[in-house]
Amino acid sequence: MSKRGRVRDKWRSKKWYTVIAPEYFGSVKIGSVPSDSPEKLVGRVVESTLYDVTEDFAHQYLKMHFQISDVQGREALTTFKGHEYSRDYLRSLVRRRTTRVDGIVSVTTKNGYRLRVSACAFTLNRVKTSQEKEIRTVMNRVIEEKAGSLTLDQFVQEAVLGKTASDIYNEAKKVTPLRHVGIRKSKLISGPPTTTQEEAEIAVEAAD
Repeated sequence: MSKRGRVRDKWRSKKWYTVIAPEYFGSVKIGSVPSDSPEKLVGRVVESTLYDVTEDFAHQYLKMHFQISDVQGREALTTFKGHEYSRDYLRSLVRRRTTRVDGIVSVTTKNGYRLRVSACAFTLNRVKTSQEKEIRTVMNRVIEEKAGSLTLDQFVQEAVLGKTASDIYNEAKKVTPLRHVGIRKSKLISGPPTTTQEEAEIAVEAAD
């Protein structure tokens, strides 16, 4: 059989699966992926945009990363893996004679998920180093407080849809006028620690 024939047979054996966003993003369809086995899909990271979730053209600049966690029939269910600004959008925010302030912080949500979160702020005018430091302090504090009080689902929604950025803006603008504040990137690092049966029994005995 020719090489072209083998390639055609390989693709003929694949089936298409509809990728579904997590429930806290409306369980909407965000794309399709081919595979010759549903087991091979689990763990695969799928990239889309926030526009694919909200159908709002204003959200095209935000890239979303979802990881397939389960396959039910022809549907590939996902969990949130991270998000980031597109390079073109981030580049468009840069202006001469202004200051860009970046903050990166690792946080743990109320239900034990660890994430690395990057925020950015763009000022109207060039600012002093001391003002940059103040803005960065506000960024980190707001993000850490939110993570500690919200579950992963809630935290991700607020970070991606702009609520966290809005809260940072409202506090940081007291330091200096700002043109833009956003959570430009996030990455899920790990899930909550698991407890083995033996550890659970020891904890119960200790409590008694």
